[in-house]
Amino acid sequence: MIKVLLPVLLTSIGSGLLFAQAAPAGQNPLLRHYREGQTLAYHMKGLNEQWHYEIQAEGIVTKDSAGTYIEQYGWSHLISDGQEVQLPVASLNFRQQVTLDPRGSSAIPDLSRVDPRLIGPITDFLTFYVDLWLAGKTGQLTHSGDHVYVKRGTPASWADGNYVLIGESSVDFDLTLEKVNPSEKTATLSVRHVPPEKSQIKAPADWMHKPVADTANNWVTVQKKGEGKFLAAIGKETFDVKIIVDLADGKIVSATMDNRVETVERECADSALASCGDSKPHSIRRQIEISLMP
Repeated sequence: MIKVLLPVLLTSIGSGLLFAQAAPAGQNPLLRHYREGQTLAYHMKGLNEQWHYEIQAEGIVTKDSAGTYIEQYGWSHLISDGQEVQLPVASLNFRQQVTLDPRGSSAIPDLSRVDPRLIGPITDFLTFYVDLWLAGKTGQLTHSGDHVYVKRGTPASWADGNYVLIGESSVDFDLTLEKVNPSEKTATLSVRHVPPEKSQIKAPADWMHKPVADTANNWVTVQKKGEGKFLAAIGKETFDVKIIVDLADGKIVSATMDNRVETVERECADSALASCGDSKPHSIRRQIEISLMP
């Protein structure tokens, strides 16, 4: 099973509260200080169950029509299980927009426009930006050891409508500013994505309501598997993110993600998931890292 994670969009997380609590820019080590025209390039390495890959994202800082700073990235140089892959022209021309500007928010791109192998890298890259954007915007993480818990729960979707018909996860955010290191000119942010007290995913079948682990199920997916067949899975998802930030301008220097999902899955003969085979346990682990290139 291909597992991709689409991060939660945070535009509706208590925006008034977040602005009210925001610290002055000089006291917030996680705020991004943009310079229009700045170029950035990141190298990503990923392990998605048994799939190993590397890929490169090259971007430039610009502004949108509202004057909000954005970073636009193109994806290239995909190496899949040690073999270089020639991506389709449409995927090479695709541009992903992300931002750490507190006045804006990162948008979910149209995943139907890109090669399916890019869905994971694109959405994981977005996760890093959304996590850092949220941490900076709270204004409550200014000193080493500062901690804040952000309740969210609203499902995020990674369904592309073609291969993945349903894909949702429901998480809260547990954020800690682990360290501010003036000598190295970096700050280290830790973000744990954890099941909320009450999961808000929409499980389409009765058999999906039974908890797979020690919390309510907070992850669900339904994928096409051949003609008239479907693979459905339900379970618990958690993952840990660590981001190293440049104190000079707030850009990401490097980041890692360790994503785990404990599921049960069934092969079904109908989209309603009523005619299914036996349940099978399935553990998913994905490990992703990015690093800023010289």
